[in-house]
Amino acid sequence: MNTPIEDYALLSDLETAAMVGRDGAIDWLCLPRFDSPACMAALLGAEDNGFWRIAPDSGGPCTRRAYRPDTLVLESVWETPAGAVRVTDFMPPRAGLPCLVRVVEGLAGTVRVRSELRLRFHQGRVVPWVREIDHCTVAVAGPDAVWLGGEAPERVEGGEEATVRYFTVPAGRRLALTLVWSPSHRPAPPEPLSVPAETALKEAVDFWRRWSGQCRYEGPWREAVVRSLITLKALTYAPTGGIVAAPTTSLPGTIGGERNWDYRFCWLRDSTRTLSCLLRSGYREEATAWLDWLVRAIAGDPADLQTVYGVKGQRLLPETEAPWLPGYEGSRPVRFGTSGVRSFQLDVYGEVMDTLWHSLRAGIAMPAHVWDLVESLMGFLHRHWREPDLGLWQVRGPRRQFVHSKVMAWVAADRAVRMGELLGRNGSSGEWRAMREEVHRQVCREGWDAAQGSFVQSYGSPGLDASALLIPRLGFLPARDERVRGTVRAMRGLGHGGFVRRYGPTGPAAAAVDGMDGHEGTFVSCSLWYADALAATGHPQQAREAFERVLAVRNDVGLLAEQWDPDAGRQLGNAPKAFSHIALVETAFGLSSPRGPSRRAPAVARRR
Repeated sequence: MNTPIEDYALLSDLETAAMVGRDGAIDWLCLPRFDSPACMAALLGAEDNGFWRIAPDSGGPCTRRAYRPDTLVLESVWETPAGAVRVTDFMPPRAGLPCLVRVVEGLAGTVRVRSELRLRFHQGRVVPWVREIDHCTVAVAGPDAVWLGGEAPERVEGGEEATVRYFTVPAGRRLALTLVWSPSHRPAPPEPLSVPAETALKEAVDFWRRWSGQCRYEGPWREAVVRSLITLKALTYAPTGGIVAAPTTSLPGTIGGERNWDYRFCWLRDSTRTLSCLLRSGYREEATAWLDWLVRAIAGDPADLQTVYGVKGQRLLPETEAPWLPGYEGSRPVRFGTSGVRSFQLDVYGEVMDTLWHSLRAGIAMPAHVWDLVESLMGFLHRHWREPDLGLWQVRGPRRQFVHSKVMAWVAADRAVRMGELLGRNGSSGEWRAMREEVHRQVCREGWDAAQGSFVQSYGSPGLDASALLIPRLGFLPARDERVRGTVRAMRGLGHGGFVRRYGPTGPAAAAVDGMDGHEGTFVSCSLWYADALAATGHPQQAREAFERVLAVRNDVGLLAEQWDPDAGRQLGNAPKAFSHIALVETAFGLSSPRGPSRRAPAVARRR
């Protein structure tokens, strides 16, 4: 039985991440980057697929744990009959090489502590060559080497299969173990092993507290907002500014099913909300870095615009399966990479334009080559916006005329016109204005279902889609418009246990849309969009209740996965999910504003 998804906490050094459970086991770690092959993959298999556990020899989950306030430094405490011990886990940001430090401290009595490190390189299947060099244990497989250093244990067991160390920890004793990745061709122990653990810990705490201190949100949910912002920062690949959707792959949307995806990459659909979230929270440097990553990644032929890129801007992310991994609770296949790079999604053009518009309004300069990119992308979209696509949810069923995709085509034209006006570049504005008007008329005619009183998922379909909740936020129609109010009311049809599914119904009808078997949980981001839309349409109390229901299902350290299953009372999907935490921050700002969420939308088009 795998550890529940909500039992995992996140560690990050701003280049990769580790997932550590309540039992003290790090069950997921990719080195040296988020999207590198995993060397600890027990999360998707069993212990033989790699893990590193530090806990009392008696085992069991910790008694309590928490991040140090305003940091990503995790403290886990075990209280046993023999005494109490605390393990402090962290990854020093920007240490030069990926580094994971675990400090053990005796709090009471005397506790026998066991450290077991079982490395399995190349997605949890390659047993490394293990040897001792200069009082360190080094494990090598192909291009990778992992070094383990620290205080000498009382006893060591194992070999290539695993390295087990035992320590007797009385009250007041502190010891540390440090794990560092380096290229295998380097013969000497890597430099981070020479940094005292206490020094690294102080620097990590100071780094995170300085960063958290910049947050401008002062509303009633500050603790949740700061934790979400720290999580977004933790999912940032610092060398380029890219932000991954999640640090994990193949955590299922349906237990035992096939809805298992690799989210260790950067999706354009997240770009606008990421930029807006960071700018509103006071993080201009991160917003600028994200924008720079975006412009570099999408440069080139607009016909080749992808929905997703690697953390360095890579375009080739081939999707493969790992049959040697049994999957989380038997959920197969386990996937690495994504075929989403090949899908045609019109909405990404709107996401890019909205991102550029937000950055320009925030005072971030737009160089001439970026404006050239705007014109190139708009030229392509002007020719192709009428075509069916695979939609926001990147379905694996047939292409359709998705309403949200058309709304985002409207957004692209609207923002391009506005940028041209602001920059004094009006060469193509007439063409873009005409496109904006035509898209708006078509969506209001073809995407509206009068019988339900709601916008629907695709033209001619009665199915609902939670993305319609974004219509007022995007400025397509004002929140006071009766069509918006009707759509918000209709979204009760997607409700389940107080939360919101992304679309419905489930079962065979849903499979016809997304091409996948099985049902899934409610979507955290959609539930937050619903709260936002309730507030915008004049229902502040209902909005607050919907928002606080989401806050209540965060795990014990404040993290959210992609989905929540109200029936089983558990998190589902990859975790922690950037989109969920972005939506949390945006909704908190909206509900805390006396003017409500609609203030984010630009002036809207005329009603038709």
